[in-house]
Amino acid sequence: MAVDTGEASFGYGDCALPVRSDIPAAHRRAWSRLSSPGTWWSGEQRVAIAGEVRAANGCAFCSERRAASSPSALDGVHDSTLQSRCLPDAAVDAVHRITTDAGRLTQSFVGGLSEQGVYDAAYVELVGVVVTVLSIDRFHRGIGVAPEPLPEPEPGEPSRYRPSGAKASAAFVPMISGRDATGAEADLYHGLPTAPNVLAALSLVPDELRQLHDLSAAHYLPMQQMMRFDTRLRAISRAQIELLAGRVSALNECFY
Repeated sequence: MAVDTGEASFGYGDCALPVRSDIPAAHRRAWSRLSSPGTWWSGEQRVAIAGEVRAANGCAFCSERRAASSPSALDGVHDSTLQSRCLPDAAVDAVHRITTDAGRLTQSFVGGLSEQGVYDAAYVELVGVVVTVLSIDRFHRGIGVAPEPLPEPEPGEPSRYRPSGAKASAAFVPMISGRDATGAEADLYHGLPTAPNVLAALSLVPDELRQLHDLSAAHYLPMQQMMRFDTRLRAISRAQIELLAGRVSALNECFY
């Protein structure tokens, strides 16, 4: 189901835990961007990608494939939503794999998507949407609140903007380095001398990186504070934050 976003969305008044006001504000902005035309996907397609994130969590084929010795060892059909008909099959499969089996993604898998019509920048935007939805849905799960209904898609065409500073690297996709973040991309790393790869991974689609910054500032820390280990912006210390972050990364099988 999709709904209009607004002040009534992301209301945590009934939650047993206190929720800082910047968190629902960031969630509303994320939902507004989710429903809007992106860089390579339309608003309808972006909301469909979000729907597939949720469908993947209960997908029987994803469960079977995750238990297999290799994700390519099985052929099958995903449990998908009707809205996914606006997406290429390769995009649906990518969403399910990123959501349920990200630890076994490979360079050859990402490269093969281009042969199926999901080119590198479209893949990066897709990853950005998956990260946004997973982050917010798991926040809800953690505090015992039902997931927010997906927003109604907005009309319009993707911008199809590809930044000139993005270059091939050791990563699966081209990225913008700290020294190449100039002009329209000068804001991407907030003046930091180097670009952490976990952020630069989305830089081929700058608006997805900006979205990650906005959500991370509420869920974690503003980027300007990341390299300041003496900062105390939250109810717990920075050391406690990093201990929790490291444990979550390990549970999620992050290769970092």
